Amino acid sequence: MDYSQFLTMKQELGLLVVFLLVFLYDTFMPGRTQKGLPVVTTVLMLLLTVAGFCPCCLGSGSDVMAFSGMYETSPVISAIKNILNIGVVIVLLQSIRWANSDAMAMRRGEFYELLLVTLFGMYLMISSRHFLMFIIGLESASLPLAAMTALNKGSQESHEAAGKYILTAVFSSAIFMMGLSFVYGLTGSLYFSNIYVAIASEMNMMLVCAVAFVIAGIGFKLSLVPFHLWTADVYQGAPTSVTSYLSVISKGATAFAFMAVMAQVFGTVYSRVWEWMLYALIILTITVGNLFAIRQRNMKRFLAFSSISQAGYIMLGIIAYNTMGVAAMMYYILVYIFSNLAAFGVIGAIENATGRVSMDDYRGLYKTNPRLSFAMMLAMFSLAGIPPFAGFFSKFFIFTGALNQGSVAIYVLVLIALINTIVSLYYYLLVVKAMFISEDDCVIPTFRSAFSERLGLWITVAGIIFLGLVSCIYSGLLTLTADSALSLFFA
Repeated sequence: MDYSQFLTMKQELGLLVVFLLVFLYDTFMPGRTQKGLPVVTTVLMLLLTVAGFCPCCLGSGSDVMAFSGMYETSPVISAIKNILNIGVVIVLLQSIRWANSDAMAMRRGEFYELLLVTLFGMYLMISSRHFLMFIIGLESASLPLAAMTALNKGSQESHEAAGKYILTAVFSSAIFMMGLSFVYGLTGSLYFSNIYVAIASEMNMMLVCAVAFVIAGIGFKLSLVPFHLWTADVYQGAPTSVTSYLSVISKGATAFAFMAVMAQVFGTVYSRVWEWMLYALIILTITVGNLFAIRQRNMKRFLAFSSISQAGYIMLGIIAYNTMGVAAMMYYILVYIFSNLAAFGVIGAIENATGRVSMDDYRGLYKTNPRLSFAMMLAMFSLAGIPPFAGFFSKFFIFTGALNQGSVAIYVLVLIALINTIVSLYYYLLVVKAMFISEDDCVIPTFRSAFSERLGLWITVAGIIFLGLVSCIYSGLLTLTADSALSLFFA
């Protein structure tokens, strides 16, 4: 074995260095300096993110395969990992106050170490071109999240959320591997490229079942309906910083991995097998997520069903099955990171200061905390897709990418998604109405959030505005995708 192949895993090695430094700091630094761990971790992740954008450092300037084709990196894959890194940096910023609270004093290091392990697993999922490596990444990304969900040891809801998450993770992995066993039985290989060629002329019930099981297994991770039932309870019970990580980083990484599996493994049977499966899942996911979000009063459950609906929109990038759809999906997830983390940043700041998470408690919030109200308003407008904020353009590009696929069915699908956008506008504006229009006296007093929380909100608000005004970001992603070897798998 040529061990120099590990040098192609630049971003994974960089993340491993960050993990080791965080672990050594947590293990050997004296107790009086332990409160510096959140800042150290955030700075290290920021440096990793900056280095990832530089091809001469950790970025990838060309497509490279390693370990007999089991691992692949390319400029597109590096960009995807950097998009996730941006979200992780914001989550780390917003979690500093919570991590330094008295309740987390004994578990501070575990939070950051588990988070970095899950991110490492997500990296492997995205770069895997062999299902054995993909499963290693999938489990590395899933199992530590159950421990993160249970970090709030004084909360029964946190324990319940962890139990539900671990059971869901186990069953979804079992279903996914059942599908892989069918694939292996049909093709005799677990390499993406070998399967892609072997099933080109196949059309039987075993292949249909295999694809259905694979989609179901990954659908649990993405919270696609009807595999979404764990989402609201886990989001509500987990600590808010963990919930924001689950809703954005985990979902984004799984969506990218899903795209790679569908295109590079089952691409030759797109129109015959999995196109219609995803049509049904997308319609159910967007519609059910929107309808249930209207009924929620707890803000974390509200954003849980919002994220379910958003997952349906993200899937439009995959169903488009073209390079424009892939670029639109990358842009959508980047915008979603800023928009959703802005909302969770406000929720986390209010919860840390007052312990309140109900939408009814937000009535009249503008009178006592106008800046937080403004940040939440921008987040809701962006998630709803109101121009000129970034969310409008992310939806526009992903609808355009889907329509370029050209079939009559895709026009019907996009029409249903557009109708659901109107429904989502209603429930997102319920939050804005509560903060700015409701006449009740606000039960949340005036308070000053921590500097790290304010900095995280400034970054997310700037991202929402900047991405809505600067179109070159999407154009750059489109050029990057078109020039990548990934484009060979799309029509």
